[in-house]
Amino acid sequence: MVNLKGLSAFPITPSNRDGQVDAAALRTLLEPLIAAKVDSIGLLGSTGSYPYFSRDERRRAVQAAAALAEGKTPILVGVGALRTDDAVKLAQDARDAGAAAGLLAPVSYTPLTDDEVFEHFQTVARESGLPICIYDNPGTTHFRFTPALIGRLSHVAGILAVKSPALDASTLSGHIAELRAVVPNGFSLGYSADWNCTEALLAGGETWYSVLAGIFPKVCVDIVRAVASGDAARARQLDARLQPVWQLFKTFSSLRVAYAIANLRGICAAEPPRPILPLPPDAQKQVGEVLAGMEIG
Repeated sequence: MVNLKGLSAFPITPSNRDGQVDAAALRTLLEPLIAAKVDSIGLLGSTGSYPYFSRDERRRAVQAAAALAEGKTPILVGVGALRTDDAVKLAQDARDAGAAAGLLAPVSYTPLTDDEVFEHFQTVARESGLPICIYDNPGTTHFRFTPALIGRLSHVAGILAVKSPALDASTLSGHIAELRAVVPNGFSLGYSADWNCTEALLAGGETWYSVLAGIFPKVCVDIVRAVASGDAARARQLDARLQPVWQLFKTFSSLRVAYAIANLRGICAAEPPRPILPLPPDAQKQVGEVLAGMEIG
């Protein structure tokens, strides 16, 4: 069973505006993540624009990533879809391509009830055979997982972790305690929203699901290792240096900033799938100025 702990790096999925994945550019983007020894790669997450790609394009992306990782770096793959049967097929595709686990969000148009989400997750886990991480992302799905629902799901065979938003640093300790009280031992509690994740780790979170690590893995690895070694001061010092980036993420969205950085740094040439637009020139200039004023790699 895959161990989803430590640093999970979430890259963009290089493509053209019509959602055709550039497998070569994806490999170029992933190579530094593997070299930096991130603990896992979160492919086709929200930063990876998973809802915008067809099943075939998603399969191509997973195949390219898994072939590059060669089983050395676990690949966590977004398998969310509106219908349960489609999510099952996407999870099966990811499993067959070599993914270690699936990241499942309750994608919806009609608002879902807790029982509907429970059945959806239970079915995907059972019928795909792929270990599943719960993706709690109410900013996009408009569904928020309660501790009670996460507790129910954590006892379903094959569901082994949760990725929660670290939206308020002051509430992290309480949130972790609430979840720890209802999930079994070994169930991984992880967080996203990069600007609060150092504090989430220091409060007892086990995984940082990071957008920045998808493009600048080294500094994020250093933060995670500092926390693991008990050096909270070092972790906070490194995090403080990243505050200008965190502000860009909050101002323009981490997705759009990640695309801008990839292009500005010449890592790959990629556009977000339409209808998402690249940042306008003035915002790209601001991103470039922030990067020029920082030592980040």
